[in-house]
Amino acid sequence: CCRASLTLRLYALTNACVVLFMIQSADRLILCLGCFWIKLRGIKPVANAAAAGKDDVEAGAQEEEFPMVLVQIPMCNEKEVYQQSIGAVCNLDWPRSNFLVQVLDDSDDAATSALIREEVEKWQREGVRILYRHRVIRDGYKAGNLKSAMNCSYVKDYEFVVIFDADFQPQEDFLKRTVPHFKGKEDVGLVQARWSFVNKDENLLTRLQNINLCFHFEVEQQVNGAFLNFFGFNGTAGVWRIKALEDSGGWMERTTVEDMDIAVRAHLKGWKFLYLNDVECQCELPESYEAYRKQQHRWHSGPMQLFRLCFVDIIKSKIGFWKKFNLIFLFFLLRKLILPFYSFTLFCVILPMTMFAPEAELPAWVVCYIPATMSLLNILPAPKSFPFIVPYLLFENTMSVTKFNAMISGLFQLGSAYEWVVTKKSGRSSEGDLVALVENEKAIQAAESRVRAEPRLPSSKGGTVPESGSQTQKKKHNRLYRKELALSFLLLTAAARSLLSVQGIHFYFLLFQGVSFLVVGLDLIGEQVE
Repeated sequence: CCRASLTLRLYALTNACVVLFMIQSADRLILCLGCFWIKLRGIKPVANAAAAGKDDVEAGAQEEEFPMVLVQIPMCNEKEVYQQSIGAVCNLDWPRSNFLVQVLDDSDDAATSALIREEVEKWQREGVRILYRHRVIRDGYKAGNLKSAMNCSYVKDYEFVVIFDADFQPQEDFLKRTVPHFKGKEDVGLVQARWSFVNKDENLLTRLQNINLCFHFEVEQQVNGAFLNFFGFNGTAGVWRIKALEDSGGWMERTTVEDMDIAVRAHLKGWKFLYLNDVECQCELPESYEAYRKQQHRWHSGPMQLFRLCFVDIIKSKIGFWKKFNLIFLFFLLRKLILPFYSFTLFCVILPMTMFAPEAELPAWVVCYIPATMSLLNILPAPKSFPFIVPYLLFENTMSVTKFNAMISGLFQLGSAYEWVVTKKSGRSSEGDLVALVENEKAIQAAESRVRAEPRLPSSKGGTVPESGSQTQKKKHNRLYRKELALSFLLLTAAARSLLSVQGIHFYFLLFQGVSFLVVGLDLIGEQVE
């Protein structure tokens, strides 16, 4: 009786997950068709011909014709990437009197802060209008940093604000290819550029990340921007109309996804967004699984925090019914909640359990054919990644553990929901050549030596404050991830059971998926951590 009841519940849960799986697959297919239509019809945002640009410069345009632009670079303990980022921003092709750079340093490492301050002073001597701001208390993390910078009295003199994270290096013509899209379009609040990755071929982990993010930018962002004039702000490589930021309530520290938060609030206020797929900004991908896992945890817990906070505001807003439907069902529920839920439940729990309860068997098209088709659609924007289609499918299912855990913690406000860890950078986006890398290392060592030479202040516990930038040698090692290892054991056991039951497709899927969990659980993917 108990076995029959358990089988019945497992069967019901299986059917529910299959329905959710089909809905999400249909959404993915519609997005791909939308992208195909955009390519076929050549649809893309067109800047006002009278806006400042290359032709204007050649015709002798006056500086007054260029809007006042504020450029912000928030950073925190990112000594590997600060130099090239600041250098790229200071070399933007825009009249120097018409843009100001704010370097927003939240570093708690004295040596790193000293290096960043020196870099800012170097560019000041070269005539660039650049300011260094340092917060001792990091309230609100990145959102708090940006909010504090926007409270400066001189911000009122600027019309637009551009944000670049510390590892982003914009091309010289970035402003001339983005800012003109605001001219004559008073309802446009945001222009978002695409990311490109300097280390996408560094290891298997970065290759798999590149597949996901290529689909995100090429398909999701482009389709939503073209047909809905709304998408989630990516937090960097975007230009905001300051009036839109202020009208939407400014930066808030209530979630770990301040970029999505401000985008939703601006959308509810009626502001439109433009996405430029042909304007790219270089950055780097996390190269270690630990860094990637923490990044994904923040990216998947934050939307659930935000959904809880803004659900009532969406219902009460004056936007149309279909825009509310898109926000609630597609933007939040389907793509942020349902996707990690069914992916984890269906392929990591139900499938192995059906090997011990044959009455609830999953059909082959659910296990193999539909997932393979969806993976094929995902990989289309990155055609060079076709050889990695199988590892991609397996890794996405493996990552569902982290994403599901993050989704639950964000939805129910568990302890790890508000965890904010700056994604570790390797500095590859700063390595133009080996000489530059060596010089950067020498500068870091010199700054650390100066800091150690300064008198150390007594701490509140009677000792002394530890020296910043200690020279203690750190060894790289593999971490063990217990959840992944436990699921690996479950899947491999189910694979053995499937082999005994002569279930071919199920056996191969469970075997390879179990091996994938084992590889990740032993931290054998990506770079090792220090």
